[in-house]
Amino acid sequence: DIRMPVMTGYEATEAIRGLSRPDAKDIPIIAMTADAFSEDIKRCLEHGMNAHVAKPIDVQEVARLLRKYIK
Repeated sequence: DIRMPVMTGYEATEAIRGLSRPDAKDIPIIAMTADAFSEDIKRCLEHGMNAHVAKPIDVQEVARLLRKYIK
């Protein structure tokens, strides 16, 4: 979620992508947020997330994205 209380989703994504693990750049990160304007989606992608799903969550869309990004 983008609006987590301690660390935003943007900050969490940047922290994950900045880890010194070999898979840090490949870990699938999908934003799930009520922020659903085109600029919100763009911001998620610019911060290193793989995809964006607007709330209320469409479970079929989440499943499709998980299949796409989890190999």
